[in-house]
Order: sequence, then C-alpha cells, then structure tokens
Amino acid sequence: MLEQMTGLFASWFANPCVEGIGLAVAFGVVWLAAYWPPLYKDGWLWAVLAASAILTLAALAFVQVPLQAWTGQALRHFWSQEVLVNWLLVAGIPAILLSGLVQEGAKLLPVVIYWWRKTWFLMDPKLGLAVGAVAGAGFGIFEAQWAHNAIFASGWTWAVVEGEGLLALAGFWERFFLVGFHTAASALAGYGLAKGRGSLFYLLASLLHALINYGVILVQSGHFSTLQLELFVATVAVLVTVVVLWLRWSKPAYA
Repeated sequence: MLEQMTGLFASWFANPCVEGIGLAVAFGVVWLAAYWPPLYKDGWLWAVLAASAILTLAALAFVQVPLQAWTGQALRHFWSQEVLVNWLLVAGIPAILLSGLVQEGAKLLPVVIYWWRKTWFLMDPKLGLAVGAVAGAGFGIFEAQWAHNAIFASGWTWAVVEGEGLLALAGFWERFFLVGFHTAASALAGYGLAKGRGSLFYLLASLLHALINYGVILVQSGHFSTLQLELFVATVAVLVTVVVLWLRWSKPAYA
C-alpha cells in the first residue's frame, strides 16, 4: 500500500506541460476573482494557497487512500464482492464520505493556521470566507494541473475533438467546475470557522464534497452517462458557488 500511496503522490508532479498548468491556473483565476480575496494586501494568503495544495495532496495520498482501502476490506469481510457490486449505490458511500472529510479537513488546516497567526477574536466572516476560497483554489488548481497533464500526456489534441466531438473536452469541462467547487466548499468552511461554527460548516463542506464525488458511483452503477456526470458536477458546483458568493457580497442586515 505504501508504494501505491507514494506513487499517487509522485504522479501529481509527473508529465508537467505548459498547457495543462496554464489552463489550471486560468481556471483558478476565473473562480477566485469572484471572491476578490486580498492577495495583493496580505502575502500570507499566498502561503495559504500553496499550503492547501500540498497538504491536501498529502492527506489524499497518505490518509484518504489507506482509510478507503481499509473500509473496503471491512466491507468485503462481511459481504461478498457480488453483493457489494449489486449494492454499489450504498456500499460506495463510506469511501465517498471519507474523500470529503479528508480533503476538506486538509484544505481547512491552512485557514485555521492563518487565523491563529492573526488574532482569533478579530475574525471577520467575510474575510474568513475569502481566505477559505484561496485555500480551496490552491488545491483545485493543483488537482486540475494533474488531471490536465494526464490528458495531454495521453495524446490529446484538437484532432481528438474533431473525431469525438465535444465529449473529448469533458475532462477540461469537469476540471473547470471542480476548481470552482473546491473554491466554494472551502470558502463555506472558512466562513463557518470565522462565525465560530467551524465544525458544523466543515461537515457541511465535506458532505457537499461527498455529494459531488458520488457522481462517480452513479456512473459506475450505470445510472449516469459521462455527459450526465459532467452536467451533475457543473450543477452542484454552480449552486454551491452562488450561495457562497451571496454570503461573500451580501450586505449585513444592520447596514
């Protein structure tokens, strides 16, 4: 298992290409601009962005992967593989929940450290939201460049689009909206942290993360096509983003 974990971690740094990295950064800029975090005023926010990317990858490779493997082993101890396949919609839930809990927790850690560095009792919920958005964008961009680089390394060119149609762009479409989702989910957690309800909002962000990942289970079980998965991801990402941006830019009731 250690080899699998280290291999996954290393794969995020393999096959770097300018196109893949550039697209990922562009996606991040588009989504993050909507939150307008004070990156130009506070240099520590750049540390939050970078730390989120590395910490969340480490958590994914060295915490999420083994936990999901052990969960799978536990399920196979009680039920046969045939039963698990037939009940995939239910059997897949524990692994999906773990992905949300681990990744959202790792993304939130730099936000917590940021607030400790500041003065904890001077927290502003809107600033907490913006800091969370920076953390979410950090990992979202990093994950997108990994996915993009893999797509380009597989031989993707515009000729593929000409032959397969718009579905050949599905990987990029998905990554664009997942960057938006990562940004919004962490922004929501940062908002809750600043409101003094960090645990509740962390769980909410984790459940939303699990929801968007559940689309993979729906594809594996035959309930979703690839196109339906991409539409599902986009819909969840946009809805969560709309709610979080409303929190970011709405005026206080007493204003």
